[in-house]
Amino acid sequence: MRNLTILLPTRNEVKGLAVVVEMIPTTELKKMGWNHRLVLVDGYSTDGTVKVARDLGMTVYDQRGGLGKGMGLRQAFKHYIESGDEALVMLDPDGTYDPRDIPHLLRRLDAGGCDVVIGSRLRGEMDDGAMGRVNYIGNHILTWAAVALYRNFISDLCTGFWAFKREAIQAMQLNSISFEIEAEMYAACCHNKMRIREVPIRYHNRLGTAKLDSIHDGVRIMRKLLVRRFFRYPVN
Repeated sequence: MRNLTILLPTRNEVKGLAVVVEMIPTTELKKMGWNHRLVLVDGYSTDGTVKVARDLGMTVYDQRGGLGKGMGLRQAFKHYIESGDEALVMLDPDGTYDPRDIPHLLRRLDAGGCDVVIGSRLRGEMDDGAMGRVNYIGNHILTWAAVALYRNFISDLCTGFWAFKREAIQAMQLNSISFEIEAEMYAACCHNKMRIREVPIRYHNRLGTAKLDSIHDGVRIMRKLLVRRFFRYPVN
């Protein structure tokens, strides 16, 4: 049996967390040879998210140093490296990503020829209304920009559903604070010549309130792509 970390980054996700955890295909993962542990990194939730996580028996890390998804994920990655687990899957626990797709990402990771697998919303099945028009167009523009800059094909830069081999996490150097973190992970993988593949996933309507500011965060993502294109290592 191999050890897998399933990482859920949260900030006020009390409406979705238990639903997502309930849907994790534990039996299927065991049949595939994976023992998994659930890890939550929490960015200052005030709605009872942390209590729910602890009631569910999850390992909880409290984010330190300020708000932002990027900051929380960077701290969680450090804990992961210390754990010794062979692989990590991360997904947002807001109900948009379907945990039943986790085995698809892991099978692609195990198939060889890759170090990182992303779950592509834009090639998969999307519920009506799950992604607004502005976000849909913005995701395409940012993805096209990323592929043009880095010459490494993906179809969904801003997805929050990723699977990593241990070596990929160890090689990434990141300094993102907020929602530009996925763009920087992609850039870091490209710089480190990590092989990125993807599988189509299901994308559902969100449970709870969205945190993303489409225009503001879109600008941050584009800036991160441009900066990291010319700098192999993070710069402030």
